[in-house]
Amino acid sequence: MMIEQILMEKATFAGGCFWCTEAIFKRINGVDSVLSGYAGGEGKAPTYEEVSTGTTGFAEAIQITFDPALVSYSTLLHIFFKTHDPASWDKQGADEGSQYRSIVFYHTEEQKEETEIAIKKLDEAHIFQTKIVTEVKPFTTFYEAEPYHKNFYDRNEEYPYCRVVINPKLEKLFAEFSDKLKK
Repeated sequence: MMIEQILMEKATFAGGCFWCTEAIFKRINGVDSVLSGYAGGEGKAPTYEEVSTGTTGFAEAIQITFDPALVSYSTLLHIFFKTHDPASWDKQGADEGSQYRSIVFYHTEEQKEETEIAIKKLDEAHIFQTKIVTEVKPFTTFYEAEPYHKNFYDRNEEYPYCRVVINPKLEKLFAEFSDKLKK
């Protein structure tokens, strides 16, 4: 009996509130796990309260572990750019501050190149009213968020923020990416 080894990859994105991005990506076929946390800042183990000040350099981010045989990095990028506003500086909807900025933290040179090409194509197609401001940075460290943030949407679907902010993003996901969802 031969055991096939699955080689998982990682993608790390910041696109506003991590409750939103976690809820989106955990529904994608081929995604093994999605962790909410903090990336892009200086220092060690920031807390939600510290990051919320907008002064730490950290952004609310998610780290995705995925099977590239089932979902490509390019598909994850496409979903990322379609489910948040990458042309909005330090703001996603009502969430404002540098902790909500749009960033792709690449893990490989291939991810960097794919991200830069995707941004260039979106800008050339004038999909957004202004140029994309998503930062493209090398991945350095990721700190998991506090336990009460994990699976927040699935545990709190009736919470007003979830109904007003996350539900429309999920509706867009279901409408535009139905073929990419877990069964």
